[in-house]
Amino acid sequence: MTRIVVVGNGMAGARFVSEVRARDKDVRLTVFGAETWQPYNRVLLSNVVAGTMQPDQVRLLDPSWYADHGVTAMLGTEVTAIDRETQAVITATGRREPYDVLVLATGSRAVVPPVPGAERAIAFRTLDDCQDILRAAGAARSAVVVGGGLLGIEAARGLAGRGLPVTLLHLAGHLMERQLDAEAGLVLGQTLGALGVRTRTGVVVEEILDGGVRLAGGETVETDLVVLACGVSPVTGLAGDAGLHVERGIVVDDEMRTDDPSVFAIGECAEHRGMVYGLVAPAWEQAAVVADIVTGTDKTARYRGSRLVTRLKAKSVELAAMGETHLTEDEAEVVRFSHRAAGTYRKLVIRDGRLVGAILLGETAAVGTLTQLFDRGAPLPGDRAGLLFPGLSGTTVADSPVRMPDAAKVCQCNNVTKGQIRACWESGARDVAAVAAATRATTGCGGCRDAVEGIVGWLCEQEGVSV
Repeated sequence: MTRIVVVGNGMAGARFVSEVRARDKDVRLTVFGAETWQPYNRVLLSNVVAGTMQPDQVRLLDPSWYADHGVTAMLGTEVTAIDRETQAVITATGRREPYDVLVLATGSRAVVPPVPGAERAIAFRTLDDCQDILRAAGAARSAVVVGGGLLGIEAARGLAGRGLPVTLLHLAGHLMERQLDAEAGLVLGQTLGALGVRTRTGVVVEEILDGGVRLAGGETVETDLVVLACGVSPVTGLAGDAGLHVERGIVVDDEMRTDDPSVFAIGECAEHRGMVYGLVAPAWEQAAVVADIVTGTDKTARYRGSRLVTRLKAKSVELAAMGETHLTEDEAEVVRFSHRAAGTYRKLVIRDGRLVGAILLGETAAVGTLTQLFDRGAPLPGDRAGLLFPGLSGTTVADSPVRMPDAAKVCQCNNVTKGQIRACWESGARDVAAVAAATRATTGCGGCRDAVEGIVGWLCEQEGVSV
């Protein structure tokens, strides 16, 4: 019997274990997780901070799942070494677990800036961090979040939703500079300001004090709660100590295999073709590829990279960014519209008649259509304005379940199409919960829930079924 050992029980490791069990009921599976929690959806942690979800609502697997599926789960157990010669992993307690196949899903850790007083702040990365933040927020009069990327904005919005005045400090000249251009960053900052988050960009934190944050130049921003969301770095020490090839991440090929043929790496710790992905969809695609290979289900399975769509998951802030958003008009055709007062910014980046990038800030019916066009690389219609403003010039909206083609990808995280949802419905799944159980749609970032509800509702209407 093949012995598969998984190091890391986060979103990548837990998904790999479930993918293997879906393909092979007999293979011996052991998973080690450094955290004591059951695996949980890290994407939804900002909802825990905001108070809209409880910790048990973000878990990925029921507590009984491991026993029910014959998986040995060692929670709260850190693996400290890999003995490649004897093919075994060694835990902090000295336990040795032999493997035939080893899958590293060690994820990433929060970056803590090297400034004096950093120990006074709380990094925002894990469910334990969320609980620390919530305990501190209960007695706090205000909060400062350091870092204006995706995670920092979600944390700031969550704390503001609890009634705390929040100041968001960011080193770069505008928010989410990796995904957004300067105008989009400005509009986003104004949107957050209306929700109780004061944004300051282009500032350098020099020290975290007992009662505030000191900036370069001597100014102190007073606060009694400081949250750090300064990015993440892949956890590669275990692999590096074992002599595996490590650059920024653990280097893998298209099989997600390292330079040791018995060892694979997936998720945020893996580096594929020079890319380290920090989103859930690539991690889950990688998990499926490795599960196909190690179970023999499809030995030709390969991971070819992912087309990234970033969704901001913060209440009252609608934002999607995809692809090459920073190309200039010298490099591509750029179509944009900005209305700061309304919190609206829309931008299309087009090359060779195809959508290669987009920013959509504010409510718009165009998100689904544009995501499909980007994901499929399909030629664009000539009416560019109609893409930004569905309904103009007779432009149809592919978000409508009636018009959406069966090949359209509805759930980016789990690669679920409208056709798969239709097939699932025809097999008896009559509500969103049943569709989610069968296809996993809505179980990633949750951004597709409205679309799935719309499709299920439309299908039920066609058959006269009550939902």
